[in-house]
Amino acid sequence: MKYIALKSKSCSRKVRNTKKIKHLIIHYTGMQSIRASIKRLTAKKYKVSCHYLIGREGKIYQMISDNKVAWHAGKSQWKKTKNLNESSIGIELVNKGHKFGYQKFPPKQIKTLIQLCLRLKKKYKIKNKFILGHSDIAPLRKIDPGEKFPWSQLKQKNLGIWYALKKKQINYSTFDAKKSRNFFFNNLFKFGYRYFNLDRTAKSDKIIIKAFQSRFRQNKVNGLIDPECLKISHLLSKNK
Repeated sequence: MKYIALKSKSCSRKVRNTKKIKHLIIHYTGMQSIRASIKRLTAKKYKVSCHYLIGREGKIYQMISDNKVAWHAGKSQWKKTKNLNESSIGIELVNKGHKFGYQKFPPKQIKTLIQLCLRLKKKYKIKNKFILGHSDIAPLRKIDPGEKFPWSQLKQKNLGIWYALKKKQINYSTFDAKKSRNFFFNNLFKFGYRYFNLDRTAKSDKIIIKAFQSRFRQNKVNGLIDPECLKISHLLSKNK
């Protein structure tokens, strides 16, 4: 693959063992232009970076080599792994994000992303269950790549996790929202999400539910557990 080489100063100096690379984390830039994104991701003073940036026309910019730790995940956790910078490769997609006018991801951009992810997945033996979004690993802080990101399309290329759901599998008649809270969050915990309490409710529950919905139930991101969300969480919990 062809990369446009850029050099970010926001990264760890030491070289890491690439055998530690277990995760791919997908982000959006959330800035008004690619120029602003590159400036922020390469300047040392901002202390934020990524390994790869993909423009809306499909060009790839490599900012940090894979054997260096980029600062893209921040405080984060997936399953038992915390602070995923050390174990991941970060990929940023140029998109204005929810703050400046959230955009659809262009086909050329997604095509390039798929090619890059397939290459990295093969090279570092990354499992599908560890191809994640920023909002998966830091749901209380981040909402990217958001509800317009085509996770189901990636799964068609054997990237990431998705599910097969038929309407007849959804049980509306016996659904109880209060009782379902425990089942839903236990399913999320089995799948990998953190930052919630399994034993008691919290105001932040709604944020976690929205993070889940923005990836797996994108047509209705309202922060409420319903029969469809519950069934999807159950199907995902079987992915060990």
